[in-house]
Amino acid sequence: MPPNKTIAISTRQQRLIDFSQLTKFRLSVSVVVSSLAGYFLAVNEVNYFTLLLLTVGGYAMVGASNAFNQVFEKDLDSLMIRTQNRPLPAGRMHSKSALFIGVILTLVGVTSLYIINLKTAFFASISIFLYACVYTPLKQKTPLSVFIGAFPGAIPFMLGWVAATNEFGVEPGLLFMLQFFWQFPHFWAIGWLMHDQYQAAGFKMLPSGSKDQNTAFQIVFYTLWTVVISLIPAFHYTGALYLTKTASILVFLLGAVFLYYALKLMISKTDSAASLLIRASIIYITGIQLIYVIDKFLLQ
Repeated sequence: MPPNKTIAISTRQQRLIDFSQLTKFRLSVSVVVSSLAGYFLAVNEVNYFTLLLLTVGGYAMVGASNAFNQVFEKDLDSLMIRTQNRPLPAGRMHSKSALFIGVILTLVGVTSLYIINLKTAFFASISIFLYACVYTPLKQKTPLSVFIGAFPGAIPFMLGWVAATNEFGVEPGLLFMLQFFWQFPHFWAIGWLMHDQYQAAGFKMLPSGSKDQNTAFQIVFYTLWTVVISLIPAFHYTGALYLTKTASILVFLLGAVFLYYALKLMISKTDSAASLLIRASIIYITGIQLIYVIDKFLLQ
């Protein structure tokens, strides 16, 4: 193989890696999976064209949000070990290129979701605006930025339901609330673990500003509310979204494990406990979505 061809392949691979980092591939995929879970909860018969549009549109919208975020925070990312190798602070990509990618992804995302229905495109557009234009600049000003950021973060789960039904009611409202409250223990655990790096960049992520009892208590408080909300469908007060007894028990057990790790952090106040809570929170939200979907199609 000629040397120049080897170099060309290497360059393409690096560009693909940079695009993946710019759009936060794993995070974007997890958001798409969340949207698909919401979609499956709302349908009895799958429309594969809608599924494709939701997948493409969802990834594009999340990727655009992340691209805009990294453009705005390029200089701050260079101050943190966990982000200084991203394409912008590392100098592998120009801000104009990243901004162009963000605009293109926004157009692709809005168009794809608009084909599904207007409400889906509207909620996704609100998500991009809140994340890039409100949450991002507030991170250096107030811990309330996490509250603002929880809104766009909670939209994907309910977005799938809206894509399937073209309606926003009690069912997508419950899905929104579940993912909204879940984000506080999840992101505060990350903020706890990365506190020193966030401080170096001037980010105010913890509610009290410190790794203290106040922050730990709020983590437990919001974890408890997340668990309570996840069990509401067990009482059949949420329209077409409800759980069987078997699924309710599984949801409760999963919530008990999540709450256990939140309490463990409050008691020990260690970074290792925060790391365990991060893992538990990811397993929890993934497990809840799986249980909800499996319950609908196999147990009801």
